[in-house]
Amino acid sequence: MELPNDPFMLMSTVNMYLRDRYASLDELCAALDVDRAELETRLRNAGFEYSAENNKFW
Repeated sequence: MELPNDPFMLMSTVNMYLRDRYASLDELCAALDVDRAELETRLRNAGFEYSAENNKFW
């Protein structure tokens, strides 16, 4: 699956998947064949940070 390019849509989509389908960011990345470091960098550059405790970006 291709994730959105817009950082706000990307954050929203990833958080929806983390809430509804995947127990962790690693699980999401493995299932969608996404590079975790690249995903985190894209979202960090837009001002978002991953919280493992809350299993979401904010």
